Amino acid sequence: MPKPLYQLLIFVFVSFQAFAQEQITISGFVREKGSLELLPGVNVYLENSTVGTVTNTYGFYSLTIPKSDSVRISYSFVGYERQEVSVEKVVSQQIDIALSTANQLNEVIISGRRQDEKVSESVQMSQIEIPISQIKKIPAFFGEKDVIRVLQLMPGVQKGTEGQTGLYVRGGGPDQNLIILDDAVVYNASHLFGFFSVFNSDALKSVELTKGGFPARYGGRLSSVVEMNMKEGSKEKLHGEGGIGLISSRLTLEGPLAKKKSSFLISARRTYIDVLAQPLIAQQQAGSDSKVKPGYFFYDLNAKVNYDFGAKNKLYVSGYFGRDKFNIREKSTDSENRSGLSWGNATATLRWNHLINQKLFVNTSLIYSHFNFNIFANDKRYEKGLLQDEFSLKYNSLIRDYSLKTDFDYFLNAKHSVKFGAQLTSHRFVPSALALEGDFSDDEIDLQAKPINTLEAGAYVEDTWQPFTALKVNGGFRLSFFQTKTKLYVRPEPRISAALKLAKDFSVKASFAKMNQYVHLLSNTGLGLPTDLWVPTTDRVAPQQSSQVAFGFAKDLEKPGLALTLEGYYKKMNNIISYKEGSSFISLDGENANELDWEDNITTGKGWSYGAEFMVQKKTGKLSGWVGYTLSWTQWKFPELNFGKTFYPRYDRRNDISVVGIYELSKRITLSATWVYGTGNALTIPISKFSTYPNRFVPNPWGSPAYGGNVTNEYGDKNGFRAEPYHRMDVAIQFHKKKKRHERTWEFGLYNAYNRRNPFFYNIDNKKDPGNPDRRINVLTRYSLFPVLPSFSYNFKF
Repeated sequence: MPKPLYQLLIFVFVSFQAFAQEQITISGFVREKGSLELLPGVNVYLENSTVGTVTNTYGFYSLTIPKSDSVRISYSFVGYERQEVSVEKVVSQQIDIALSTANQLNEVIISGRRQDEKVSESVQMSQIEIPISQIKKIPAFFGEKDVIRVLQLMPGVQKGTEGQTGLYVRGGGPDQNLIILDDAVVYNASHLFGFFSVFNSDALKSVELTKGGFPARYGGRLSSVVEMNMKEGSKEKLHGEGGIGLISSRLTLEGPLAKKKSSFLISARRTYIDVLAQPLIAQQQAGSDSKVKPGYFFYDLNAKVNYDFGAKNKLYVSGYFGRDKFNIREKSTDSENRSGLSWGNATATLRWNHLINQKLFVNTSLIYSHFNFNIFANDKRYEKGLLQDEFSLKYNSLIRDYSLKTDFDYFLNAKHSVKFGAQLTSHRFVPSALALEGDFSDDEIDLQAKPINTLEAGAYVEDTWQPFTALKVNGGFRLSFFQTKTKLYVRPEPRISAALKLAKDFSVKASFAKMNQYVHLLSNTGLGLPTDLWVPTTDRVAPQQSSQVAFGFAKDLEKPGLALTLEGYYKKMNNIISYKEGSSFISLDGENANELDWEDNITTGKGWSYGAEFMVQKKTGKLSGWVGYTLSWTQWKFPELNFGKTFYPRYDRRNDISVVGIYELSKRITLSATWVYGTGNALTIPISKFSTYPNRFVPNPWGSPAYGGNVTNEYGDKNGFRAEPYHRMDVAIQFHKKKKRHERTWEFGLYNAYNRRNPFFYNIDNKKDPGNPDRRINVLTRYSLFPVLPSFSYNFKF
């Protein structure tokens, strides 16, 4: 018999014998001591063995092991004291654990997993978990701690324009990120026109970013998954935390409704830019006939309630509500103008956890998600105090989802952990609705777009399998569906990830994932503004598709506590969409507006992105942090853009560097700094100007005659100009003090500490020639947005 076949038969026989041996199952929930909040990601291992598991999103674990006289089980999680439990009478049983918070944690870890876990041990690649405690130590824009801005510091994640919170992951656009808050999709995650995200870190329990090698349970986007879970609230006593900053304040309260059974969380944040600006505006316009009164504010509210019905059933209700509102009013003796823009998100989730048996756990969710924006304008003209004419415009767009989702966790045995489930979503899109009204015609033009109703569904199964100690494999399959008015799209999505351990602290990883996206974002600017349109796949517009393969290495160094990862990837995207040249989502031509159809204004193409990502992180000690570097290329090709030639999209970035450092100077003082560098954006700007009639005489009855004509710009290739590199340093210092009943922290920071004038946009300006004052020349001018900006905040916790 050939030797390889002999070895295979031996392996099968031994595996069968091991499986046939009598097995017992130990399961339970892991909570935080004091608050009794369930802890996801806790590592549960048999002492002195590789047999173990990790608690799921709801703190449940299940460990199936061979029956023996006694076992010792270890529970560990970063930020908590390690706990060991000895079990003398080993029978199938439930063991619930409460972990105590560590008194002194001298580390900041990018991964939210256990302190002693190695990056080389995990089967999942291209995934980063970020502790909320770390987010609160990193310098922030205007002192506002922001989850999305921290994600922008990770390799493979590019920033958009200066100050924006958009995520561009491995060559994908902002619409290709699946952003989930307690199972609900958040379609627009920005406040203040993209300068802040809608996520209040005080309300969050966990944040996880997946850039590739997607497990089969995720679907619907091409580039990344950002999964966030809200805190549940303390079941023991009332707690609170909050802060007062330069532009906003926040407050979070949590506590028991029924002790050890039910709890609540409520977290609110509001800006007061409008309140601070009003006295300054009034003073500036004192004595003027024309009064301009701008106003802007945003708010968000997170709320959550849960009830524990016992060992097998738990119920959660959570929601997010947020809104931005900008308006401006100008009033004089003969006119009055009002205009504005508002947008907002609302989500709600009802979740039921049910423990079917010691090995099978199920979560079922009913989910609501809604995003809309509105534009309005009103213009009134007066004569001798009497209204002469009035013109109004109203524009709105929305997307609304109802979803039913169920997910099963089946802990078969120590070698197999299976997940399977399904989701059904009813989408309703109103891509545009325009109303024009004018007294001149005594009628109203109502251009209410017909709502588009669609259905999206997906079913999946995945298994994390460890055939032997050195190899872990996560294999899965997802089948996605999308029903339009007359067409059904069915798309298979295979997924696989594997990690092979070549040495004690060194492993090789690889992954492949195929994704489909059935919703699209139409943008004129590329800035990810709230006015961008969400539109569905239709009979004419096919779903976007991507295939991504990744390969990498992970190495742990015991001293001085360093971990290194290196990954390379290649991603191909099909059926990505963009506006045709000169097209827009809105037409103010009342005569032809009824014929406006966004499907007529778009073109489809393909894209590809490839590159390498490197990260070195220091996990322990007074100095902690990481250095990340990305080398990447992204290219697009559309038959109707750039004459069918390949071009670089706006946010193609050759080099991207981020350096993050946090230094615990003492128990009372924390220093932190970040430095980022990125290749400039690819832009389309005029490369020359010329007049069609250069010597044409133009009479001017109101002044001197002039020579001129129609000026035409020559732009050259699309995005053929490369902006200057972007780089910036932020620094902060925190002063902590524990008082009798609460803790307080003062934080002072500088954004753009060395005052780098980074490019925000470019323009061709006509200026005097320095060498010849009588001659004017066209000059490319760089405009910047933010100089050095100081910030401070006061934070408290009780």
